[in-house]
Amino acid sequence: MESATLLLLACLASALPARGVSHLVIAPQSPVLEIGTNFMATCMIFNTSEVTADDLDWKLSETIIPKEQYTKINSSALNVTIRITTENSEWLFCLCKEKPGYVSLNKGKFIHGIFLEKGYRPGKPENLSCIAHQDKTVISKIITCKWDPVGRQTTGVPTTYTLNVKVIPSGEFKIESTSENSTQVALEIFPDHLNMEIWVEAHNILGRIESEHLKEDAGWFVKTNPPSNVIIISEESFPTSLLINWTHPIAEPYLKLIYKIRFCPQGSQSWTDVPPADTAKDIQSFRLQNLQPDTVYVVQVSCKNARERHGYWSDWSTNATKITPEDKPYSKPELWKFVSDGGNINEQQVQIICKDPVFANGKINRFEMKIQDLEDKGKNGSWKWESIPVNSSSSQHILKEIHLADKKSIKVYVSAFNSAGQSPEAVLVIPAKELASVEELKVWPHEGQLQLGWKPPKGRPVSEYVVEWVSGNQRDWQRENRNTRHTFIKGTLEKFVCYNVSVYPVYNSGYIGKPASQEAFLEQDVPSDGPTITLIAKGSNDAELAWTEIPLHSRRGFITNYTIFYTSGTETRAITVPANVTSYTLRSLAQNTKYDTWIQVSTIKGSTKGINHTFTTLKYAPGEIEGIVVGVSLGFLFIVLMTMLLCIYKKDVIKKNFWPQIPNPGESTIGNWSPDCPIKAETPKENCLSGISVLDVDVCDGKSVFEEDKASLPLKKDKYLSEEHSSGIGGSSCMSSPRQSVSDSDEGGDMADTTASTVQYSSVVASNGYKGQTPSSQPQQAIFSRSESTQPLLDSEENPDMLLQEGSRQSQRFPRQACFTHTARNKISTDPADSNQLEMEQQEVLEPLDFCPLEEDSEQTTPADSHSADWLSEAPVSSYMPQLGGYRPQ
Repeated sequence: MESATLLLLACLASALPARGVSHLVIAPQSPVLEIGTNFMATCMIFNTSEVTADDLDWKLSETIIPKEQYTKINSSALNVTIRITTENSEWLFCLCKEKPGYVSLNKGKFIHGIFLEKGYRPGKPENLSCIAHQDKTVISKIITCKWDPVGRQTTGVPTTYTLNVKVIPSGEFKIESTSENSTQVALEIFPDHLNMEIWVEAHNILGRIESEHLKEDAGWFVKTNPPSNVIIISEESFPTSLLINWTHPIAEPYLKLIYKIRFCPQGSQSWTDVPPADTAKDIQSFRLQNLQPDTVYVVQVSCKNARERHGYWSDWSTNATKITPEDKPYSKPELWKFVSDGGNINEQQVQIICKDPVFANGKINRFEMKIQDLEDKGKNGSWKWESIPVNSSSSQHILKEIHLADKKSIKVYVSAFNSAGQSPEAVLVIPAKELASVEELKVWPHEGQLQLGWKPPKGRPVSEYVVEWVSGNQRDWQRENRNTRHTFIKGTLEKFVCYNVSVYPVYNSGYIGKPASQEAFLEQDVPSDGPTITLIAKGSNDAELAWTEIPLHSRRGFITNYTIFYTSGTETRAITVPANVTSYTLRSLAQNTKYDTWIQVSTIKGSTKGINHTFTTLKYAPGEIEGIVVGVSLGFLFIVLMTMLLCIYKKDVIKKNFWPQIPNPGESTIGNWSPDCPIKAETPKENCLSGISVLDVDVCDGKSVFEEDKASLPLKKDKYLSEEHSSGIGGSSCMSSPRQSVSDSDEGGDMADTTASTVQYSSVVASNGYKGQTPSSQPQQAIFSRSESTQPLLDSEENPDMLLQEGSRQSQRFPRQACFTHTARNKISTDPADSNQLEMEQQEVLEPLDFCPLEEDSEQTTPADSHSADWLSEAPVSSYMPQLGGYRPQ
């Protein structure tokens, strides 16, 4: 082995040029490697002694190969062995390690690489088949073959297939190459009744292999055209059969054929094949039997080589259709009833409805029906059949609507008629008392259908079951045999539609049992519409909302719950309620606040939002304002009542504080109001003395007073006398409060007007003033003035005649005496002895407190100014009368 390797290296060395570029070379050059095998390469050193085999390394792409895979042949040759595992092509390099000097300066001369192409050996082709199709009236000379390739290929090492066709014994040989798995070969002429050998060879750079050889008669590869001119004949006397005729596709000298036939009702995809034993012969017609009357059938025919296991079945012929003749119905009508509430309480409306018989065998043109009252035994022989024509193409026919009273049983008989005859009778009994229903009914969707399951009723045998499904105004039903426990609805159902599915047991003689019902959806989805909110009532802190149930056609699934959302702008809250709740009261709301609310309805598939509704809560709750008003009114009434009670029980205290007692002038010590009236002297009371000051004054004549105090006591100008000695309203009971005696007006003529609105009580005015305080032996006339008051006049003031009479009597009772003495004119004594004497005189005067009456001829001498000394004598007589009767009630 080593000598052979050295020989190979010597040959490679001699082939290299004398002045080569590289000092390293790898053998073999550009190999094609089979994936899954080991590959060995050798690196040789030429024309240099700078390096040896110990200085060499191997690299696969960018990876250094481990030293364990190296084999040193000699000092100038190094082998490496690698496993080919990947399909990607890559480079294998031999290079020198880093060394100083010449090697470092000439790195390019100390590296060499080869490109490794990878691939698979070709696999043996399998399932070779070849077909020669019919071309017009003969077999085509072109043979088409196909096969299944085996094994894998890479882009670097592709596999080529060559088809070989050989005619025996003529020796004609044809080949055709391709990279696909099928191809065609054109012969000179199709070799009828000769043998042929066909095979496929697969090959690439790594090897070649042949498929199995097909050695068969040329007819083995033939596929004819389908039979032509297929015709179906219908015969009135044979309503259940059809006659089929056709033509051979190719002449018998070329090929003998056999046939196969299939048929089905129009619109069905379930084909029925005629048994091969009936058609595996060279025939051109066949009669189909046991067909359904008045049914359109579709028929197809195919053919092939009559030799067993030779040739291919042709394609099916084009569809040939024909309807079978009519026959009388074989089955009874599909009779059923729909019951709804009648107009009266004890009445129900029954709708008798039926479908055509399953085997109608023709067009149903009328129904005949009769209804028997099971409780009316006397009319058994008088029942009459009622003929009901069919004028529509609908699958359901409403025969009659009747109003059936409660606790009444009827029996319905129905027969169907077509042009060929009458069907068997269908019988239905609507009992007065409902019989037992099925148990444990379950309905669920499964693979695009609604499945049903139930258990039979106990205690009575069932003849059949009726499965009914209702959606809105659409109703349909189907019948199941007595042994059925599980079925599915065979009618056409729509998605997202709610169906009310019921199962009725039908007992012997047609008695119908009580239904068991359940709602179901074939498929659910989110609701198409959301609920609309209505505000029923609102308060200050709550609001009652209501909404209507979503219509069935908008639900699109079972409602699982409702979610109420409401917000006042800052926070959104949600409340979930069950599906059977259609109203809810929101509580803990803020007063006088605007809220926006909406409802979200949910199914198992999702949710849909309804329309928003806005409302504002009340500022006051209902009845709150009325409560406040009633409370305030009751409180006010209570306060009024308590105030009235207080006024009743504390009237004296209130009167004393708010309406003080006013002294009665009739009881005053002032006897007379005017000198023109007779004197009336009354004894003063004790409680009226505290507010009166008495001076002892010498009363002089009018001239003396006028001369001394001409300007000291003017009645209009100076008010001190009136203010100091008058008793006015609003003061104490002794009239101690000072009050202005006369009006401040300077007009003398206004006195009468002034006294009309303000009444003076009492004021003692001396004729000669108080300055002198010296008693005089001359009697002086006292002038009395009244204080201002709004009190009404006394009786004596209104009746001066009475005052004159009483005055004369008092003048006889009390002696006339001077009440005041006057001191020297304009002289005020400063002697303490005089003061003491004056006080003693005042005390003596206070004890009797008698006032002198005014004389009729007395005159006041209170000059207003110095123009006239006769003022006093010219003064008008006082118009005030003595007050005798006291105060009138105010």
